[in-house]
Amino acid sequence: MNDQSAAHPRPGFRRRSLLGAAIGTAAAGALDWGAPAVAAANTATESGIERFNRASFVNPGRAVAPKFRWWWPDGLVQPDEIRREIDQIADAGFGGAEIAAVHHSVSDTSVLDTERHGWGGAAWVAGVEAALSQAARRGITVDLTIGPSWPAAVPGITPDSDAAVKELAYGTVTLTGGSSYSGAVPAPVYEAETGVTRQHLLLVQAARVDTANSTRKETGLDQDSVRDLTATVKDGTLNWTAPDDGTYVLISYWVRGSGQTPEAGPHTDPPAYVVDHFSAAGTRAVTDFWEAHILTPAVRRLLKISGGALFEDSIELETDGLQWTPGLPEAFEKHTGRSLLPLLPAVILGNSNQVFAFEAAATRQIRHDFWETVSTLFTKHHVTALRTWAHTLGLRLRSQPYGLQTDAIASAAILDIPEGESLGFKNLDDYRCLAGGRDMAGNTVLSCEAGAYAGGAYSTTWQKFLRTMGGAYAAGVNQTVIHGFSYTQLPGVNWPGYAAFTPYKGTAGYGESWGPRHATWKHVPDIAGCLSRVHEVLQTGRPRADVAVFRQTGYSATGIGASWFTASGITSGWTHQFLSGPLLDLPSATVRRGRLAPDGPAYKALFVEGDFFYGSSVTLALSDARALLRLARAGLPVVLLGAWDTVVPSGLPDSGETGELRSVVGRLLAEPLVRQVSDKTAVPAALAELGVRPDVTYATSSTLLNFHRVDDGVDYYYLCNGKHAETVKPAVAAIDHEVTLTRTTARSVPYLLDPWSGRIERIGRYTEDGDTVTVRVTLQPAQMLIVALGRPGLFGDRDGSRPHAVESEADEVRFTGTGLTVRASASGTYQTVLSQGRTVRTTLRDVPAATQLTSWQLHVEDWRPGSTATRTTVVEHDLDLDALLPWSQISELADVSGIGRYRTTVTLGESWSGGYGAHLELGAVTDTCRVTVNGHRLEPVDQIRPVVDLGGLLKQGRNVIEVEVATPLANRLRISDPAVYGGLTRAAYGLMGPVRLVPYGEARVG
Repeated sequence: MNDQSAAHPRPGFRRRSLLGAAIGTAAAGALDWGAPAVAAANTATESGIERFNRASFVNPGRAVAPKFRWWWPDGLVQPDEIRREIDQIADAGFGGAEIAAVHHSVSDTSVLDTERHGWGGAAWVAGVEAALSQAARRGITVDLTIGPSWPAAVPGITPDSDAAVKELAYGTVTLTGGSSYSGAVPAPVYEAETGVTRQHLLLVQAARVDTANSTRKETGLDQDSVRDLTATVKDGTLNWTAPDDGTYVLISYWVRGSGQTPEAGPHTDPPAYVVDHFSAAGTRAVTDFWEAHILTPAVRRLLKISGGALFEDSIELETDGLQWTPGLPEAFEKHTGRSLLPLLPAVILGNSNQVFAFEAAATRQIRHDFWETVSTLFTKHHVTALRTWAHTLGLRLRSQPYGLQTDAIASAAILDIPEGESLGFKNLDDYRCLAGGRDMAGNTVLSCEAGAYAGGAYSTTWQKFLRTMGGAYAAGVNQTVIHGFSYTQLPGVNWPGYAAFTPYKGTAGYGESWGPRHATWKHVPDIAGCLSRVHEVLQTGRPRADVAVFRQTGYSATGIGASWFTASGITSGWTHQFLSGPLLDLPSATVRRGRLAPDGPAYKALFVEGDFFYGSSVTLALSDARALLRLARAGLPVVLLGAWDTVVPSGLPDSGETGELRSVVGRLLAEPLVRQVSDKTAVPAALAELGVRPDVTYATSSTLLNFHRVDDGVDYYYLCNGKHAETVKPAVAAIDHEVTLTRTTARSVPYLLDPWSGRIERIGRYTEDGDTVTVRVTLQPAQMLIVALGRPGLFGDRDGSRPHAVESEADEVRFTGTGLTVRASASGTYQTVLSQGRTVRTTLRDVPAATQLTSWQLHVEDWRPGSTATRTTVVEHDLDLDALLPWSQISELADVSGIGRYRTTVTLGESWSGGYGAHLELGAVTDTCRVTVNGHRLEPVDQIRPVVDLGGLLKQGRNVIEVEVATPLANRLRISDPAVYGGLTRAAYGLMGPVRLVPYGEARVG
C-alpha cells in the first residue's frame, strides 16, 4: 500500500484515546475545565426527586413535568406577551419551555425585520430576560437553544472563516492508459455555495481503476496504485501522463466552506453561518458570540437560578462533499498511526454518496477509522467543550447527538441530557442506543422531542401523541419536550395565530402549535399530570436492563436493531440497550456478581454480533476484544453470534493486529461463561444455558413493552401495550395475560400506580414464586400502567400485611377501604382462593344489568376565526341526540371544531343501594374528555381507554352524567383557510361511543 509503511506502535494502540478520556472525565464528575460546583450539583439532582412516595406521585414536582419546544419568530417578540405565555405553560401544569428561533411557515421574511429583531439581538435578549424572570417567578425552567434554528450557527463569521463548517470537495478526470493530462487542476464537481469565495487545494492524486472493486455506485480503485501528484502542481496547473497498465483517474481535493446557513433563514443580520463542529474554533465562535451579545448581567444572573439547559438540535450538517475540518489529517494520524491522505478516495463523498472504493474489506476499515476519528473531534471540540462552557453558566447540556456517522452512543454518555425524537427515530432501538450511553455514564434523564407529525398541524390528537410516547418510555425516555408551543403573534398570519411550521410549503405543516388556541388546552393539565407521573417513576432510582448489545459502530436514528432481541426477545419480556466501545472504558464498566455496571443498569449479559452498519461483518477493535475478555473473566455472561474465529479488526489493522485479535477472541470463546452461536434463533437457548433470564416474562408472545427501575429495594415496572415502531403492521391488539415480575426484595408486594389519577393501591390478586410476582395485565393498544414491588405498607397503606387472592372467579379483586373486595358485573356466587390457602365464597345479589346510554343533550362551542388572527369567536349549538354520531355525520356540526358537552340522565330504582358501583365506558372519543357525575368532576380520564369508575357517586333516583369533549381545529380550518388546510380529510370528532353504564356488585371477601 502506498505511503503506509511507517512504523506503528503496538497493535491496537489507537482506539478511543480522546473519546474515552472525555466520557470517563464526565462520568466521574471531575471536570478538568474549571466548571463550577453547580455543574456537579445539577447532575446529581437532575431528576428533581429526593425520594419517591405517595405524595410525590399524586403531585409531581415541576422538575419532572413535561416541557414545550417554544418557537419564536426570532426576536420579533414582546416581553409582556412572553410573560403571558410563560404563565399559560405553567398554569397548564408543564415544567418549562425551550426557546427556539424557528419560522419555517414564513414565506415573506421581510415581516421579521431581521435587522432589528434578529436572533441574538437586543430584542431577542429582552425576550429571553422576560422569559427567564417570569419562569423564575412561576417555578419552571427555560432552556436556550445554541443558535437560531439548526444546526449551530452564529452571525459574525463568513463561510470562509476558520470557524465556519467545512467540506472536502473533489474534482476528477479519467485518463486511458498512456494518455496525458495538461491543464488546470480539476475543479470541484459541485459548485461552491453562495458566499464561499475561497478554496484551498489539499491534494492531487492518481489511481488506477480496478473494476473488481467497483460497486453499483462506486468506481473501484487499486489501493496500491494511489500516488500523490500534489508536488507536480505549478501555478494551479497539472501535467501528468498515465501509465499504460490501465485506466486512471485524477482526483483533486479542495477544502472550502460549505456555506451552510441555519434552517429557514435568515435569522440574523448579518447572516449566521453554521460553525465547524469538529474544531475548537467552531465552538469558540459560538461561545464568544454568546459572551459578547446574549449573556447580559441579567441573563447570567437568571441562568444561575433557572436550572435550565443549553440545547442543540440534531447535527444536520448538509454538504455535497465530505464533512471536513483542517485538523482531520493530523487527528487521523494520531488516532490510527497512519496517514489519511492516501486513503481519501475511500471516504470522499459526492452529493452524499460514496464515489470510489478499494477492496471491500479495506474500504470498510478505512471508513470506520475515518468516522471514528471524526467522532473523537466532535466529542472533544464540540460536545465536551460546550458542556464545560454550559456548566460555567449554571446550565446543563441537552443535545440530540446524531445526524452524522459519529458514535451517538458515546456522545450520549458525555451529555448531561441526551435527547432523541419521535419524528426522526425509526423505532425504539434508536432510543435504546442513547439510553445505553446515559445509563453507563450514571446520568438520569433521556429526553425526547415528542409529537412532531408531518402534515399534522391542527389535526394532531393527544391520543395520537400518547400512542407515540407510550413505547418511547419503555425504551428509556423519561423527559418529554413536546413539539411544540408557538409564540402567538406575527404580522400577516391567519387564525389561530403564528405557527412555526404551518403553513409549510403552502399546505398544512408539521404538528403541533399547542396552547390556548386549541380547544383541548382546557384538558391539557390532565395530560401534563399523567406524563409527570410517568417521568417521576422513570427518573426514580436506577435503571435495569437485561442485556447489553455491543455495537462496533455507535450510530443512532437508523432504525437498525439487534438480532433476535428486537424481533423476538422484546415480545417475550426481554429488555436491551446498546453500548459502543468507548463505554467499555468508563469507570462503570465493571462486573460484580455477574452484572455489568452493577450500580447502574446491571446488565446480566453482553450480546455481540457482526457490524450491521458494514454488512454484518464480524469485526472488533482489539481494545474492545480485550475489554470483552476482561469482563467475561470477571464473571459476565457473553453470547457471540457469528463466525468469530474469522474476526477481523474494525479499522485498518496494524502489523500483527489481526492475529492478536483472533488470539484474544479465541481466549474469550474459551471462557466458561461465553457462548458462540451460529444462528440468531439459538440466542435464547444460550442465555438459558448461562442462567440468564429476563426480569419480566410472559408465557405467550406479546406486544407488552416494559422498563424496570430499582430504588432502595423497590422495583418499579413501567408497562405499555405498544409496538417497536409506529410503521409496524398490523396494529397492536388488546392484551390480557399474566406477567411475571422479578422482585429485588423478598416479601415485596405489588402496587398499582395509576399515572392518570395518581392513585396507588395494593394489587388484590397475584401469585408469588421465590423472587417473582405474577399479576394479570389487561391493556388496550398504547395503554400504560405502572407496577411497584415494595415492602408491605410502603406507600402508607393498611393492606400490606393482609392476605391477598391468588385466584378468583370474580371480575376484579381489589384492596379497598374495607379490606380485600371482589367485584363482578353479574349476580352470583364467586369463589376466591386466598394466599393462605383458604377458599372463600362471596355472593353478589341483584346486580343491575348494563345499560347503553343513547339519548343525550349536546351543547357545542363552535370555535371560529375572530376579528384578529389571535381572537376566536364562539358560536353555540344545542342538539338533542337519539344516537351518538361523529360530528362529521351531523349536518350542523360537520365542519365544527371546539368543545362539546354531552348530558344525559339516568334514573335508578329503589333496588339501587349500597354495595353497587358502576363503570362508565365511553367508547370512541375524539379528542380529550372529562366526566362529571351529579356535579362531581371525576379524576382524569385515561385518554387511551376512556373507562371511569363512578364508585359511590350514583344514587337512587335521577343521576346526571356529563361528558365534555374537546377537538382539534382541523375541521374548522378546512373551511376558514382552505388554501392551506382544504386538503385535510374531514375528521370524526366528538363522543361516538357506544357509551355503556356497567354496574357492578362489590363485597368484602369473607
